[in-house]
Amino acid sequence: MKICSLIPGGQVSSLGLKWETNNSKIACRVVLNSDSEIIDYINQGGIVFMYRERFQKVKDYIESHLQDELSVEQLSRVACLSKFHFHRQFRAFWGMNVSGYIKQLRLKRASYQLAYRQQDKVIDIALDNGYESSEAFSRAFKQVFGQSPTEFRKQPDWKSLNELNLTLKTIRDFDSNSNSIDIEVTLTRFPDTQIAVMEHRGPPELLGDTIRRFIRWRRDNRLPPGKSRTFNILHDDPATVDPRDFRFDLGATTNTGKTEIDSSVIMKRIPGGRCAVVRHIGPDDQIDRIIAYLYSEWICQSGEELRDFPLFFERISFFPDVPEHEMITDIYLPLR
Repeated sequence: MKICSLIPGGQVSSLGLKWETNNSKIACRVVLNSDSEIIDYINQGGIVFMYRERFQKVKDYIESHLQDELSVEQLSRVACLSKFHFHRQFRAFWGMNVSGYIKQLRLKRASYQLAYRQQDKVIDIALDNGYESSEAFSRAFKQVFGQSPTEFRKQPDWKSLNELNLTLKTIRDFDSNSNSIDIEVTLTRFPDTQIAVMEHRGPPELLGDTIRRFIRWRRDNRLPPGKSRTFNILHDDPATVDPRDFRFDLGATTNTGKTEIDSSVIMKRIPGGRCAVVRHIGPDDQIDRIIAYLYSEWICQSGEELRDFPLFFERISFFPDVPEHEMITDIYLPLR
């Protein structure tokens, strides 16, 4: 009976512990075959893990449905939890109420669309993020960013966006610290690749301005991501370098043989050679953990030696075009 009280709707029978909903599309189920297994499951944190998995599904669902009405009833069904307790449980796990979390995700995606998708109309961005009018969207946006959507599009307040990102990262870090990280490293031979590069030099907080110029340059030169591969070269660790000296390259493949295309873009190449590669699916703020693993545990255990070229990324899919948990980034560590 104590176990039943831990899980709303749970039941203990001769088959063990079960939990499921009547909705055929959403089901959560744990089956344990003896009393001793049930006790072991609880002692080993199985109940906590099960709840965490459910709330992770809720978070992913929210990110994929920001344009829709997100009711407590629907989200509680996704989590396989009682709607009467969902609010409190969500806040207990993530330290934020669900309505506040949804609002912050919507405004983050809207800010990226305003900054990096200049072709999208403000009203379309509002509707795409669950707002019924541009007026309601503007009020909510200005509360967080101190700028109207139009003002933000002209000159983004990166400080406010960085603060919003930090708040959401805190939630992700809490989740990540509670689960083991599963990193699959493979070895590959990367081909010699020519790229057109726009160099960012200066504080990492202002990288967004360089990204905006690079997107505009790609559009003007008809090199969209669908036709041209996208690379980043990480010359410096922002945690260890003076912000004024931070270097980060934004690159796109091109067939031109010119060494300089215009005053803002130059030609470089990523030299061919052996690399360790990790495919990361998820937001950028989780990449640091993978990099730390590559440079510490993996390189020591593998017996490999590093080559004299910086770490680099290939961007396969981008936020806000896909939800953050569906972003794909290939992380390359050059090896001898």
